[in-house]
Amino acid sequence: MPRDLKDPRWMYAKAGLLVVGGLIAGLIVWLEQPTLKVACLLALMVWCFARAYYFAFYVIEKYIDPSFRFAGLSSAVRYLLQRRRPPDANGPERTDP
Repeated sequence: MPRDLKDPRWMYAKAGLLVVGGLIAGLIVWLEQPTLKVACLLALMVWCFARAYYFAFYVIEKYIDPSFRFAGLSSAVRYLLQRRRPPDANGPERTDP
């Protein structure tokens, strides 16, 4: 059974390896078709996925459902597919006649 990563040095090393891997992959894609259009599309893709990741973990946990804790992207996807909704802090929604 794998252990949780707790040493900050290894966390920084892991983050660094992820950045290096992403840069190498992006460079390889760009070298296949070295145009400004491809470079801009790669940059846009990275930005969009980063914002989606931020939404999946920070926005949902802090603003939509503070009681739910995610274990990874798969749990975030399961959460979104199940459409789990937190109880309304102000009670049930009123319907005025």
